[in-house]
Amino acid sequence: MRLVVASNRVATPAQQSSGGLAVGLRGAMQENGGLWFGWSGDVKARPSGRPRIVSADGVTYATIDLSPEEHDLYYNGYANRTLWPLFHYRVDLAAFDRAEYPGYQRVNAKFARVMAPSLKKDDLVWVHDYHLIPLGEELRSAGCRMPLGFFLHIPFPAPEVYKALYNYKRLARHLLCYDVVGFQTRTDVDAFLAIAAQIGGDVDSATGTVQAFGRTVRCAAFPIGIDVDEFSRLAESPSAKAQLKRQLNGLGESNLIIGVDRLDYSKGLPDRLAAFERLLADYPANRRRVTLLQIAAPTRVDVPEYVDIRHELETAAGHINGRFAEFDWEPVRYINRAYKRSSLAGLYRAARVGLVTPHRDGMNLVAKEYVAAQDERDPGVLVLSQFAGAAAQMDDALIVNPYDIQDVAAALQRALVMPLAERQGRWRRLVDGLRAEDIVWWRRSFVEALAGVARRR
Repeated sequence: MRLVVASNRVATPAQQSSGGLAVGLRGAMQENGGLWFGWSGDVKARPSGRPRIVSADGVTYATIDLSPEEHDLYYNGYANRTLWPLFHYRVDLAAFDRAEYPGYQRVNAKFARVMAPSLKKDDLVWVHDYHLIPLGEELRSAGCRMPLGFFLHIPFPAPEVYKALYNYKRLARHLLCYDVVGFQTRTDVDAFLAIAAQIGGDVDSATGTVQAFGRTVRCAAFPIGIDVDEFSRLAESPSAKAQLKRQLNGLGESNLIIGVDRLDYSKGLPDRLAAFERLLADYPANRRRVTLLQIAAPTRVDVPEYVDIRHELETAAGHINGRFAEFDWEPVRYINRAYKRSSLAGLYRAARVGLVTPHRDGMNLVAKEYVAAQDERDPGVLVLSQFAGAAAQMDDALIVNPYDIQDVAAALQRALVMPLAERQGRWRRLVDGLRAEDIVWWRRSFVEALAGVARRR
């Protein structure tokens, strides 16, 4: 059975993305041949209604352009001004402009209209993330009867938060048009099952099955992983070693704490800097001996909320450095740009502590990459938010409440003074878990669930 993937963006051969999701999806499609469909990333005044087709290594990539209006309503609008903040529990930042949802719906209908002629009756179709929630229903309307699966990469919010959406029933019905709906954690599954029951579904919580609107839908957790060995090798690459050497030379006697995130309000970055400031205030022996490197890659640079958080972080970093810095030691290094994965792997290996403290995250693969990059002879310690999906799998990290500044500061102190034997034991258990549920396990588990639908039929 051929696997067809639909996502907002497509990692084409020209991009040669080596990120975990791109590698996992490309590998899945290469096993039996596949088609990857999505937006090209281009916005054109008169986009063509026909996709651009490129084939490589058994995979066909089909991309379409969007018009400025489509991009504004679908991507900048409903997807990222409404769903993204709300699903990350920031109802205060969510925009509820009813004019944007029809544009979101129209782009999903456009995707379905262009995809449908290329689909075969024995295909397995796997749709990804919050941009394309209605795509399954649009494909059904176009006559597609093959198994359809959907995977949500971000959190699914608690019912009380989700129901702040003016069209929450409609969006839930979109999800119930798929045969398999996957989430990052069991908490996300339970939240969706509660909503499904409230809109009339017959829910079996034990099996994650919903009978609703003439369909049987399986809902389950499929936590996404990484290629542990690949990232470990990356940490040993010449580029990573050069970054490691450069970083260690610049640190002197300081221990490095590292945070790597997109610049987003869901990542808890202001509270993270406040916790580091508390560490220096409450545990003064760390002064001149510890440095925080915070990399915050820019995203959605024109959105006011993202401009605000950038200014807030720049101010906070300057405040901490002004309070504690010496002429030969700067406690915070704040960098507002992206780095290559090979460079990040070297930085992870150099860091005594990986600090991953989002207020809410679907999974957070930085936590997993930090562990995979460590030297088993002298591994660092992961400090991880209880609100990251990764916390459900990584209980040998130091789990913290990211809103509790004192709790995070105490965990940082514990990580910095943790004995070698304890660090090694925690690292071994963490890396064993990551290997057991890696990126290949993730995509094979989901594809097998989808293939099971075809076999039962």
